Amino acid sequence: MYAEVGMNAVDIADPTAGLYVRQPYESYSIENHETWRKLYQRLHPRWDRYANERFLAGIESLCLPQDRIPRLEDVNRFLSPLTGFRARAVSGYVPAFLFFDCLRNREFPTTVTIRPARRLDYLPEPDIFHDIAGHVPMHTDPHFAETLVRFGECAHTAAALVSEIRDPLERTRTLTSIFRAMARFFWFTIEFGLMRSRSRAGSSDALRVYGSGLLSSFGEIEHAVASPDVQRYPLQIEWAINQAFEIDHYQPLLFIVDSFDHLYSLVDELERWMKAGKLNHVAPGQPEVNEVDLKSFLEAGGGL
Repeated sequence: MYAEVGMNAVDIADPTAGLYVRQPYESYSIENHETWRKLYQRLHPRWDRYANERFLAGIESLCLPQDRIPRLEDVNRFLSPLTGFRARAVSGYVPAFLFFDCLRNREFPTTVTIRPARRLDYLPEPDIFHDIAGHVPMHTDPHFAETLVRFGECAHTAAALVSEIRDPLERTRTLTSIFRAMARFFWFTIEFGLMRSRSRAGSSDALRVYGSGLLSSFGEIEHAVASPDVQRYPLQIEWAINQAFEIDHYQPLLFIVDSFDHLYSLVDELERWMKAGKLNHVAPGQPEVNEVDLKSFLEAGGGL
């Protein structure tokens, strides 16, 4: 889903067949490693100021190199003993159901390419810096890791529910709505979430970033917390699942959760809403839902 890459076929007996690749570490150029160094060097002070304390602890736990792209095997050597998660290299876009199923199995599809040096500030698609420096430090926290697993379970619930709809057009319409709701929830939490939390200095109830899209963006991490142009509200499921978003500019609206236990409970509630049919008619608009993502859910549920 967010590890951008296209796949031509899916082996349903083994959903990850052909998904993972070897990280081509020897192919990284000096410029690639220098891009990582510049990104890390620029963001580190902003992490200290704006990032959630569990992210800061995760950065330390992973012992990420500051001057070069990390080897995923080294990342996993520190990550896996903490929560069982592993970063797994993929070559491009991962269909949505497979992405969520990977999370359910404590595997995080990780892009192996890095952005061009001329585009340090913004890249519309994920790269290895976004995935490893933005996402993976949060995967060291047991509560956050369980939330990702729970979200993966919700994808299985969605696939099972739509498989029971006999009419093909209604099945596709319903799945489109459910998937749009899930994608919006994921965007406003895992990718662009804010949290009230304690800073390293000990101040209470400070606003901090835990979403990877913010954590991997030099400009937007500060903008999200400090800019008067951003609307920030406590997360309400009915709002988040009906709220469209665009990816090509700083986000004007962000949602706040109280804790990772709170976030986990919201994923539980999202699944209850799904089972009750409350995700079947969400507001139209972004994100667009493509056929590859829909097909991945339909195949998982035996709907094709």
